[in-house]
Amino acid sequence: MATKIVLGWREWAALPDLGVGRLRAKVDSGARSSALHVDTQWNFHERGEPWVGFRLSPGHGAGMIEAAAPVFDVREVTDSGGHCTRRVFVRTTLALAGVERTIEMNLSDRRGMLFPMLLGRTALARVFTVDPARSFLHGRLPANAAPVVSLKSLR
Repeated sequence: MATKIVLGWREWAALPDLGVGRLRAKVDSGARSSALHVDTQWNFHERGEPWVGFRLSPGHGAGMIEAAAPVFDVREVTDSGGHCTRRVFVRTTLALAGVERTIEMNLSDRRGMLFPMLLGRTALARVFTVDPARSFLHGRLPANAAPVVSLKSLR
C-alpha cells in the first residue's frame, strides 16, 4: 500500500477545470461530500444536457470567477446543523499537495463560513490522510500551480 499524503485541517487547493488557481479549503473528514461556495448559480442546457453556471469569489484578491460544468447529480445534503437542502453536484479536477484527481463537489452558499471550500472524505479517500493538529502543510499555491501527479479516479 502506498504512503498517503498528510494534509493539515486547512490547505490551499486549486480547481483548474473551473479556472480557480487557488483557494483556501477546510479539510473535513467528518463531512462525506465536498462543497464549494458560489455567490450565484443558474441552470441551463448544453446540447440537451443539464449544466450549471455559477459565479464565485475564491478570495485573496482573485476577483470574481464565472464557470460552468455539466450537472453530475442533484442530491439532498444535510449540513452540520441538521438542515437538509437539495444541491447540485459537479465533477471537477482538484489539485492539492502536488496531486490532481477528479472529485464530486456540491455548489452551496458558504458565505458565513471562513473557507470557500470544504473537502470531504470522498475527495480524500485512498490518497490523503489528515493531521488535525496541523495546517497549510503544502504551502500556498501559486496562481498557475501545476500538479505533479495525475490521479483521475474518485472511486
